[in-house]
Amino acid sequence: MATHIVWFKNDLRLADNPALHAACASGAKVALLYILDERAGAASRWWLYYSLAALRQDIAARGGTLILRRGDPVSIIPALAKTLGADEVHTARSIEPYWRQADKTLDTALKTQSVRLLRHHSVSLFPPEAIRTKAGGAYGVFTPFSKACFEAGVPDLLLPAPARLHGADAPSEALEDWDLLPAKPDWAGGLRAEWKPGEAGAAVRLHDFCANAINSYGQARDYPGRPGTSKLSPHIHFGEISPRTVWLRAAALPASAGVQTYLKELLWREFSLHLLWQHPDIRTRPIREEFRAFPWAADAPALRAWQRGQTGIPIVDAGMRELWQTGWMHNRVRMIVASYLVKHLLIPWQQGEAWFWDCLCEADEAANGASWQWVAGCGADAAPYFRIFNPVLQGQKFDTDGAYVRRFVPELARLTDKYIHAPWEADAATLARAGIHLGQTYPAPLVELAAGRARALEAYAKVKAM
Repeated sequence: MATHIVWFKNDLRLADNPALHAACASGAKVALLYILDERAGAASRWWLYYSLAALRQDIAARGGTLILRRGDPVSIIPALAKTLGADEVHTARSIEPYWRQADKTLDTALKTQSVRLLRHHSVSLFPPEAIRTKAGGAYGVFTPFSKACFEAGVPDLLLPAPARLHGADAPSEALEDWDLLPAKPDWAGGLRAEWKPGEAGAAVRLHDFCANAINSYGQARDYPGRPGTSKLSPHIHFGEISPRTVWLRAAALPASAGVQTYLKELLWREFSLHLLWQHPDIRTRPIREEFRAFPWAADAPALRAWQRGQTGIPIVDAGMRELWQTGWMHNRVRMIVASYLVKHLLIPWQQGEAWFWDCLCEADEAANGASWQWVAGCGADAAPYFRIFNPVLQGQKFDTDGAYVRRFVPELARLTDKYIHAPWEADAATLARAGIHLGQTYPAPLVELAAGRARALEAYAKVKAM
């Protein structure tokens, strides 16, 4: 009997997994392999531990074994193929530049052993080269890209999980030896309270969102103090649920503004992957070349204050603390904290991207890089340079009762709604009644907002003049 290897990457699921389905459909014995991605940030490593533990359990329930290895795939996979006598390797087609290169090099190495590498479309709704302009070029603006995606349509086909796995076993490293979980101090309590990584957890999250929240998503998604979003992004990033499953489940619901808005959000992820395919260095290099000469500020203390949620701007600090505590941040607040960093503080967007990479459970090269470039004004279809969020007005509009700020910045909890987003405007008596001493129990703002805006506009005007 032939033996095939299935190499899991960011497709840690059994259902609607084209690589796994193809290998099992062949009737061959299947060796199920995961190789550790050493580049993952701390929160992603935490998620990965529990996602792999769940996958391992799901595989074992079907009679198979998950083989764990650490090292270079280009060395590990050919050696494993030789040991097992495997003649095919199935894996998800990669869009990230690191894995694209690994796939290319691996393909060359396997050919010397007469082993085929079969790459399956799995991590996105469309293959990366599928959505093109009528002239055959790549899209650089989201709206026409999304229209083209709707016109192309997502195939109404979901592959079932295998009922049984006829495994080909090989020595495996122990997941517990990979040091994916935090050592002392244990900072992951908030993550454990918030999330259930794994395919089952993803299915529950999707069901609950579609049953209870998707119809109001168009409006509710902007209010961080309410449960208005799907929170599926970590599950989709790790491939615990396929983007096609999410799309088809949402699209099958009765038409509503909320459903349509959510489908467009899924297409924003798709657009980010489209941009990463065109711009492999999207995490570090601005798409708009003129921004390479942008006059950024070097301000390590301000960056540290932003990272710790100690900027003195309540909605910004709430977002940064939510990120630290839960490994996730509400999307509206992501835009606010990013705008504050790159515009009011003039700190390079790459430093914000790097912090998100380490702290987000779903740290994703495409979405993280594209979104930071969008806010900074240097990416494809970017926000205009003069669009500078006023974080106080954003807080007053989208966290009117201060529930979000009070949850994550408890030292302000006793402040009235009138001042919850701008405590420096409160008189001394009001602050005293709330137990607040600016500069002591809660910091004064790092910069005066009007002055920060003016400085940003001056810096962006220099780039515009180039």
